[in-house]
Amino acid sequence: MKKLIIVSHPNIQDSVINKRWVKELEKHPGQFTVHNIYNTYPNGKIDIEREQKLIEAHDTLILQYPLYWFNCPPLLKQWLDDVFTYGWAYGSTGDKMKDKKIALAISAGIEEVDFQENGTWKVTIEQLILPFKTTALYTKSDFRGHFVLYNSHDVLHAETLEKSAEDYIQFALNL
Repeated sequence: MKKLIIVSHPNIQDSVINKRWVKELEKHPGQFTVHNIYNTYPNGKIDIEREQKLIEAHDTLILQYPLYWFNCPPLLKQWLDDVFTYGWAYGSTGDKMKDKKIALAISAGIEEVDFQENGTWKVTIEQLILPFKTTALYTKSDFRGHFVLYNSHDVLHAETLEKSAEDYIQFALNL
């Protein structure tokens, strides 16, 4: 079954990394469904039923986003709030997320060394993604980890960008 990639970048046309990752994902149409929620919902009005059916048609969900103020972009948070409803994703009758694999693909502008408890920001990426891991636990999903490209605000060498795209695809294919 194909994997659903929820791309959540507010300015994908000017992105370097997330745009490159999408381009790489699109080379594998038999493996991935790429769904850019900022393009689909520029007004922020999410079609909940459509999104739920899209999730139901896939066994794996990857949330791809740039780290914004140590969190996900606002439309991704809204998407989670709107789509993961009581009675569908959780609750006594909510089982649609049960056993679905969930993973994250994150571009972070800060260097990896700064994401340490003794680093500049005194927080790890593991701590920052805890709400996603807890959401997976709450919905009885199978959290499968995360892929992170650090230091993404610096001008990347073409080799680094290409390697990140290849590594991301391998991560996604192996879920």
